[in-house]
Amino acid sequence: MANVTLKNIKKVYDKNVVAVQEFSLDIADKEFIVLVGPSGCGKSTTLRMIAGLEEITEGELYIGDRLVNDVAPKDRDIAMVFQNYALYPHMTVYENMAFGLKLRKVPKAEIDEKVKEAAEILGITEYLQRKPKALSGGQRQRVAIGRAIVRKPQVFLMDEPLSNLDAKLRNQMRAELIKLRQTVNTTFVYVTHDQTEAMTLGDRIVIMKDGYIQQIGTPQDVFDHPANLFVAGFIGSPQMNFFDAERVVSSGKYATKLEDAIIDLPQEMQRSLKAKNAPAGKVVLGVRPEHIKLTNGRGKDSVNAKVDVSEMMGSELYVHVTAVGKDCVMRIATVDLPPENRYGFKFGDQLTFTFDGSLAHLFDPETGLNLI
Repeated sequence: MANVTLKNIKKVYDKNVVAVQEFSLDIADKEFIVLVGPSGCGKSTTLRMIAGLEEITEGELYIGDRLVNDVAPKDRDIAMVFQNYALYPHMTVYENMAFGLKLRKVPKAEIDEKVKEAAEILGITEYLQRKPKALSGGQRQRVAIGRAIVRKPQVFLMDEPLSNLDAKLRNQMRAELIKLRQTVNTTFVYVTHDQTEAMTLGDRIVIMKDGYIQQIGTPQDVFDHPANLFVAGFIGSPQMNFFDAERVVSSGKYATKLEDAIIDLPQEMQRSLKAKNAPAGKVVLGVRPEHIKLTNGRGKDSVNAKVDVSEMMGSELYVHVTAVGKDCVMRIATVDLPPENRYGFKFGDQLTFTFDGSLAHLFDPETGLNLI
């Protein structure tokens, strides 16, 4: 087991294409870290630099206390699980899992013990004599993970291992990975573009964009306190709604004005804004779909909206509306709706909604940074 430290890691390809910029991160021993972001943000490149599959242009990489910038991948004591499984088609499951140990000239009895132990953990004992073509996608991914487990590496690296699976199997494998993490109890670095995977798997998540780290934190912290507009929009499903609003000050108290609605802000936000001596002015107001509540008619904190689309999701209704000139999504539990609206609203229906000021997020329209 080992901690992993990245100090000002940078990756520049030919023609000065910068893939990763000044990446610094301390990963604790036995921590599960998830790198998440859209395609092209540099997360897989970062993982491949940890693995030794990409050369580091600048910075220092430590596994344990050892500087490994110039150490060959096979000598880093890491194991990597790829998106496409990378199994040998002519070998059985047993042979695939044992292959790395055979190369290291591990005694046959020890190989047998480790392979069977890993197969038991992953529930693939009955498939040991089959070849990969006779397995489903989820079973193949288990074999790929098993091949990594038998080596008992200091660090597990996983590059979008579930992205080739269908939605139901992906959910199942995600639960399997959470259980596996408790059993194997080693350091994991996991890459995904799926924010649901990031939120459910990671002790901490690292959100990346254009090669830069946008925010590092626990899933709950990142959800509750996004550092900027990008993080706020990326984490959460459906994504956060954003409105052009105004921060107003009256009698020394701050509030947010959205069209004609006045949303009072809680004491904690009041103290934060007063400490910064924040003036009145334009802000971007963010509110999550699940934090919006329908109201009966107009009130001082109510916003007018016109229904565009209703999506029935079973226990919830996703209502897409136009409000304050913006597209907005509400996520409403069907049990909270009157009987006539349990199955949705019609196009053009007029609604009013509000939300608690303590659940609102205020961002600087110029920098995109969270103002609280």
